[in-house]
Amino acid sequence: MYVGVDCGTQSTKVVVVDLANARILGEASRPHRLAEGENGRREQDPEEWMEAFFGAFAEAVANATIDSRAIRAIGISGQQHGLVALDADGQPVHPAKLWCDTETALENAVLVDRLGGEAGCLDKLGLVLQTGYTASKLAWLRKKHPDAYQRIDSILLPHDYLNFRLTGERVAEAGDASGTGYFDTRARRWRHDVFNAIAPELDPESVLPRLIESHEPAGTLTAAMAQRLGLAENVLVSSGGGDNMMGAIGTGNIKPGRVTVSLGTSGTVYAFSNEPVLSDNATIANFCASSDGWLPLACTMNVTSATTLVRNLFGLELDTFSKNVADAPAGAEGITILPFFNGERVPNLPHATASFLGLTSFNATQANLCRAVVESATFGLRYGLELLGDLAKDASQIRLIGGGARSPVWRQIVADVLGVEVICPRINEAAALGAAIQAAWCDEHARGGQATLASLCERLVSLDQETRTQPDPEIHDTYQAVYRRYRTALEKRHGVTH
Repeated sequence: MYVGVDCGTQSTKVVVVDLANARILGEASRPHRLAEGENGRREQDPEEWMEAFFGAFAEAVANATIDSRAIRAIGISGQQHGLVALDADGQPVHPAKLWCDTETALENAVLVDRLGGEAGCLDKLGLVLQTGYTASKLAWLRKKHPDAYQRIDSILLPHDYLNFRLTGERVAEAGDASGTGYFDTRARRWRHDVFNAIAPELDPESVLPRLIESHEPAGTLTAAMAQRLGLAENVLVSSGGGDNMMGAIGTGNIKPGRVTVSLGTSGTVYAFSNEPVLSDNATIANFCASSDGWLPLACTMNVTSATTLVRNLFGLELDTFSKNVADAPAGAEGITILPFFNGERVPNLPHATASFLGLTSFNATQANLCRAVVESATFGLRYGLELLGDLAKDASQIRLIGGGARSPVWRQIVADVLGVEVICPRINEAAALGAAIQAAWCDEHARGGQATLASLCERLVSLDQETRTQPDPEIHDTYQAVYRRYRTALEKRHGVTH
């Protein structure tokens, strides 16, 4: 038995996987609170992640109706980029600043300039620093909270922090480390010189976690944690990884030719590559995969976060919102929304705000506004897919995950906008499943077993044929014009031309 954990922005999810019979035995989740500010601040208390993990773990194991001592390994997936800075006692010196925090945009611009602009970033890191990455958060903490900064003893990402709490070890792996902004994604190593440009008072040899391979264990459960969870003390904790890297494993996206699209709080589009990919667009992230290889990725910051805002604006239950979306015509009768409620990363507009365009006395209906926000979030993902270029242009199928993927009407809109078949994995919590699969892979390595990651994915990743959705050719043609309208609005409003 193996456990997969996904610590996301809104909740922590846990799945218990029976490898021998290739099935999920139990799952559960617990919510997190988000601290927000008008200046783009978005933070969380790392202790809430642990409390959510404990609650979801206990419920998932109870739902699985198994002897918990049959669990052999745990894998952790975590929201990327968050800054978890700890003091010498392992306590956070400041709340964790999250991937969606845009308060550090100025610090990011200064760092990009200090590293030699986009060309200098590409040369040193294999990607261009973005506001969401960890680097600008550390620079911001140094400037805004020097007392907290001076107490830093180690710096971890969210999934690294959970690994640390479970094992007492401070380690990291290449996939999640790719999004820190001080990691060379081609050579798969820390760039101490870049880190020194960000935090000159800190010794990277001391404060940065030890790098391990994706198939290696972060460690074993501490005695206290094993007792707390009701597990054996020799339970392995795998390296884990960022939610996108674990989502790739959980959708079987571990070889070229596959594309995964996530309709979560944020949206991501990624495709596996055997080689590093240097895009001519700075917003494409040349991240490493957590399965060897690379995972070029585009991330938009406003997907279900945007649809939820509009739904709450009208006080609608999810079923009513979905019915509104289905009742409105493609193109929402001329309404275009630029849904940048949280700023935006792709395109790079950290200070942008949302715009509702084309409203008239005839089209300003609940149904049209509901449909327009779903369409606009999908247009952002199409924009990201186009930026992936050759890796994605010939895709014959999109594997769709995230909360939005549960909606049949949204699945149809994705198929119609992209003009390609979409299908969901049978297990929608792809990041948690990917973490469990990676835990099994790690356990196999530790025990000298023969199972490969590919064979484990083949056994555990299955597609839900009932969600298979084909594009409607006529509606796809309609969306070609509607998407051009969206791109024109993007250019006129924000000067984005590519």
